Amino acid sequence: MKEKYIKIKNLSVSEKLLNFVNEELLPGTKIKKKFFWEGFDRYVHELAPKNKKLLEVREKLQKNIDNWHKNRKGQKININKYKEFLTKIGYLKKTGQNFKIKTKNVDAEISKICGPQLVVPISNPRYALNAANARWVSLYDSLYGTDVIPETKGALRGKTYNPLRGERVIYYVRNFLDKFVPLKDKSWKDLKKIPKVNNNKIDLNLKNPKQFVGYTKKSKLLSSLLFVNNNLHIDILFDQDGTLEVNNPDGNQDIIEIHDVFLESAITTICDHEDSVAAVDAEDKVIGYKNWLGMMKGNLKIEFKKNGKNLLRKLNPNRSYISLTGKKFKLSGRSLLLNRNVGHLMTNPAILLKDGSECPEGILDAFITSTACLHDLKRKENSKLNSIYIVKPKMHGPDECAFTDLIFEKVEKLLNLKKHTIKCGIMDEERRTSVNLKECIRALKNRVFFINTGFLDRTGDEMHTSMEAGLMIKKGDMKSSKWITAYENNNVDIGLECGFLGKAQIGKGMYAAPDLMAEMIKQKIAHLLAGANCAWVPSPTAAALHAMHYHEVDVFAKQKELLKRKPAKLLDLLTIPIADRPNWSMEEITTELKNNAQGILGYVVRWIDQSVGCSKVPDINGIGLMEDRATLRISSQHIANWLHHGACSKKQVLEIMKKMAKVVDNQNIKDPALKGHAPYQTMSGNFDKSIAFKAACELIFHGRIQPSGYTEPILHLNRLLKKN
Repeated sequence: MKEKYIKIKNLSVSEKLLNFVNEELLPGTKIKKKFFWEGFDRYVHELAPKNKKLLEVREKLQKNIDNWHKNRKGQKININKYKEFLTKIGYLKKTGQNFKIKTKNVDAEISKICGPQLVVPISNPRYALNAANARWVSLYDSLYGTDVIPETKGALRGKTYNPLRGERVIYYVRNFLDKFVPLKDKSWKDLKKIPKVNNNKIDLNLKNPKQFVGYTKKSKLLSSLLFVNNNLHIDILFDQDGTLEVNNPDGNQDIIEIHDVFLESAITTICDHEDSVAAVDAEDKVIGYKNWLGMMKGNLKIEFKKNGKNLLRKLNPNRSYISLTGKKFKLSGRSLLLNRNVGHLMTNPAILLKDGSECPEGILDAFITSTACLHDLKRKENSKLNSIYIVKPKMHGPDECAFTDLIFEKVEKLLNLKKHTIKCGIMDEERRTSVNLKECIRALKNRVFFINTGFLDRTGDEMHTSMEAGLMIKKGDMKSSKWITAYENNNVDIGLECGFLGKAQIGKGMYAAPDLMAEMIKQKIAHLLAGANCAWVPSPTAAALHAMHYHEVDVFAKQKELLKRKPAKLLDLLTIPIADRPNWSMEEITTELKNNAQGILGYVVRWIDQSVGCSKVPDINGIGLMEDRATLRISSQHIANWLHHGACSKKQVLEIMKKMAKVVDNQNIKDPALKGHAPYQTMSGNFDKSIAFKAACELIFHGRIQPSGYTEPILHLNRLLKKN
């Protein structure tokens, strides 16, 4: 469908976007339409050329690196000479003097509370609301519905409530309480009656009385007890009047009528306009912007059917309690919401500039999403300290971080906001940012509230940057390579050195398998032990289960320990993961190609045909993994590298792609996740006409020449073809 544009000053603005801004975004703010569009016109034409020059620098540096490796083909890389070369061309920056970040007005959810973090596609209002409401999640439900409680000796999940399984859930939670809210003289399992609160004092003999911080009553009967551990709350709910039993009978087989235990879970949630969405034009962008605006106004809601019932989902209210002095107080009922804008690379046809070129999408995002936040700055429901939190992905080095600072400065001027109101999260997922992380933080030292590591994107960039260096090791071996250990440690080391302790988040990446929670419980505590304030999880249920790790580990104490260790070495971080004379069998190569190909096709067909940017995509073994574009980047770059260095042939890859297309088709045809979207169109038997299949092949066969190995240009082009 052809875009209809309206001329405003030097801009041609999509009618869909214009109507949204004028009729929904600006009303209720003090910003007039004429003032907004004149200011945006002025600033975008000032910023866009700078954006373009930074992208040209990326290309120039990549060509220099490609040539350096080509000229030394067959030679072992001398890491010190490689470092000298990277410094000479400006890829590696000189590290300046030590400094501490100066970010002010950072909410407690970021500076004082360590806990799980969700990332949710803002294009899906149901998911977005669910994530925002995941600040408080039932531990009973999270245990009952997952494999954390084994289905042994009759403890099956089934379709109806199983009291035996419920008994095991109760036992598990009693052990949790014994560990993190311990009693002096007995176990929580030994209690035979509901505790009492008289004169705001509890009749439990707590080892640490300060853990009891509040309670609630209903019809003069105790209905909840509120405890705190490591700055996280634990809310124990009782159902003495039986009103909760009507809707949820599961909890009331408990001897002291604990109906449920709610954990403070997803402390922060990233509402994503980037890797987890498929937004290619004004229509798509407006969907995401509208949902974000609804979050900031507090009025977003969605009606849907689940298990035959009509449901309404909206933002949860705050939770009310009585303090130990008898006064009422409230705790936030929702995650602190952060907004992930897109990076500097992509443009969008929602707005055309005076020369007819598309508007840089990251600049558009900054102005629109920040304007939406004006509604919350009045309400103070999200940020209590009048801050706007934007996570900025895919920045390459300090100069691009400085450019982001400039964008936010212009947004603040247009919206008449105090300087540094907009805070910036730096996603440490590009190689040039990793090796210059300290200087990247310096460029944003008055705004930075968050740094994190993203293994998949970072590996994709590692492979693309060093494409000419040689054949890359297997994808599964990357996590044990020298550079990845240095990368993960360096992120924490630099963050702590720059004063993040008690001021800003240091984050770690996603656990992608939402159905394998027992394994997550085993694995993900490692992120806290590595010094992470927060780590990504794939669902509210996973957030509740991961929250238990933050009760177990005092992250701030761990960070103080880590301040004393030797920092990661830059030379380790620069070590390229090339295979040293591999002796792989044809079977090993085929298995690797199949895994990559199936993952690429499984994600791409949903993106191109269904406009789904994030979903539980089955892997080659049928295990559902929460995938976004980062997975696509690493898989396509990996095959592109193996093709380039002769580990496989184009014919071999194409044959495997066709075989895997049949596998993916069979997985997708009956997938309930795709209900409500366009009817699924198979790729197999339709290879010449399937836009999705051709796009997947392009990502591999043209992967070597894609900017930084990104998948967005090919995806966007083919999605537009599919739409139109």
